[in-house]
Amino acid sequence: MSDKINIVKLVNKIKYIIIDSKDNCGTALEKIPQDANVDLINKIIKINEAIPFGHKFAIVNITKGSNIIKYGEIIGISTEDISEGDWIHTHNIKSSYLKVKNDG
Repeated sequence: MSDKINIVKLVNKIKYIIIDSKDNCGTALEKIPQDANVDLINKIIKINEAIPFGHKFAIVNITKGSNIIKYGEIIGISTEDISEGDWIHTHNIKSSYLKVKNDG
């Protein structure tokens, strides 16, 4: 049996996906408003800022320099501490596969 899981959750019209049990972020399947509560099955987290459709949000606290894991794969390294419920994007991660303007 694989450790892969597929979760699409609908709670209070909040849709997100988490692909792998190793993931430390979820992906918004629609815009998630600031202060929304997202039910992750094992806990509920509060979204700290609006999450645009298709963007990532932290499902656990992530310390600076830690791997960002999506789909069970490392997609980047956090450039600052990221709190549970924070938006994850190019302002707080360095991509492992794509050079972006703020990579230096």
